Amino acid sequence: MTAVPGIAAWPATPLDGKVVLVTGGANGVGRGIAQAVLGAGGRVVIGDLDVEAGNACLADWQRGQDAVFERLDIADEDSVRAFIDVALQRFGRLDGLVNNAGIAAPHGTPLAQMTIDEWQRRLSSLHGAFLCSKHALPALIDSGAGAIINVASTRARQSEPDSEAYAAAKGGLLAFTHALAISAGPVVRVNSISPGWISTAAWQAPSRRRTPALSATDHAQHPVGRVGQPEDIGALAVYLLSSLSGFTTGQDFVVDGGMTRKMIYAE
Repeated sequence: MTAVPGIAAWPATPLDGKVVLVTGGANGVGRGIAQAVLGAGGRVVIGDLDVEAGNACLADWQRGQDAVFERLDIADEDSVRAFIDVALQRFGRLDGLVNNAGIAAPHGTPLAQMTIDEWQRRLSSLHGAFLCSKHALPALIDSGAGAIINVASTRARQSEPDSEAYAAAKGGLLAFTHALAISAGPVVRVNSISPGWISTAAWQAPSRRRTPALSATDHAQHPVGRVGQPEDIGALAVYLLSSLSGFTTGQDFVVDGGMTRKMIYAE
């Protein structure tokens, strides 16, 4: 008779020895993911246009052996190449990529007045995921078990007025995720996270950092009873980057405190 496997111990540091790139990693959700990677035993290279925030991360973390900041413009292919080269020169390998960077504000110009230049700019998160994945894939394949996370949004499924470009970018990321999962597998797994309302006011560069102004009504809209925090996304990112999720690819994970499952009636 075949024996049932025994009880396996869970790793205390599931990203031990792993090197992860996080775009848009100096502020908000990106910083939350980067800190989670460090807390899980990994090393991180954060890329961001915000030099103040990037330098503040390094100063706050005091993890010079494990963390690097590089200015990154995800819409510029030369900048993307340089970003990945810095990671490989510093750490010699690449195990994970988190495509998080993009325009955070969902609302744009009304569609009838929007220029093609604004439309393209607001699709930057999708363009950046393409460029970063394209140039990171060889190193991720070389690692033997690479992982990519695309940070999408619940707005890929639900919208407010004047958010067409943002919704298109995030919806595109969902499709890009499952397509790349098929192309890059089995060596590289690709998943996406769709955050809901995440409070990031306290996770900015020092000059913009502030205490969140959240009301009881804001928290009560969520079945879990609170607005989300960057750590909530970071916790899932660690799982998806680690071998614990080795049987998971091509999936989107909604992290929104249950908000999109709640029926809302006007009273």
